[in-house]
Amino acid sequence: MSKSLAGVVALVTGASRGAGKGIALCLGEAGCTVYVTGRSSSTGTTTQGRAETVEQTAERVTALGGKGIAVICDHGDDGQVKAVFDKIAADYGKLDLLVNNAWGGYETEVKTSPFWELHIEHWDTMSRVGVRSNIVAASLAAALMVPRKKGLIINISSPMKEKYNGNLYYDVVKSSLTRISFGMNSDLSKHNITALALSPGWMMTERMVDANVPEEEHKDIETVNYVGRAVVALASNESNADLGGKMWEVGEIARMFNFTDVDGRQLAPFSERFPERI
Repeated sequence: MSKSLAGVVALVTGASRGAGKGIALCLGEAGCTVYVTGRSSSTGTTTQGRAETVEQTAERVTALGGKGIAVICDHGDDGQVKAVFDKIAADYGKLDLLVNNAWGGYETEVKTSPFWELHIEHWDTMSRVGVRSNIVAASLAAALMVPRKKGLIINISSPMKEKYNGNLYYDVVKSSLTRISFGMNSDLSKHNITALALSPGWMMTERMVDANVPEEEHKDIETVNYVGRAVVALASNESNADLGGKMWEVGEIARMFNFTDVDGRQLAPFSERFPERI
């Protein structure tokens, strides 16, 4: 891949693993300077004792041709989040791309249960690092983008449409990201900045690898590079004004910009492959 994004400064939140890591690595391959944030550090604790860390992601970003900068950050702590943006402002004086990917919903099991059987603490976690954290980060990003009248904010979501997810908390939080993106874009578009929601499908994350998904189901699973390539395509696009304020599935962006997953397949949008779930 050509270094099409050389000179671009990006922040990917929640990038120690999963979609965030895939996005950061693809941006690195495109030549970006990528700040990667998360709570998991090789010098401290990791979430749920997992092995992946922000330092590992940053090192791979650099190895792929970009510049990876790891910053330990709990996106539920406004002070820590502000410190990230203060560092970006001090280092580069600008931010071209924010990818809001941090998520706080998996500290406990996401159960498919009637809402009255769910623990309200789970709602607090999901809404704090899933909705509120996106607004906080986007507000700080806007302070760097608006004066330059340039920038892109992508909120990573899920393709929630007509079907009910089965978990009220998850359903509401993920659905709200589309509306948040609409509102953000309405305010930011006046300053030549675009905000949108981007929804990957079923991804082969580290958790999925651990779950030992049956081989016959692999044909329906995207790699985390697929959403990463979607972000690169959007960041490389001269103008995303026509895409702003909406929720786009990765498969839709793949068709629009004509790219594939790493195995050469251009998987259709999740909602087309699994209409009974969306």
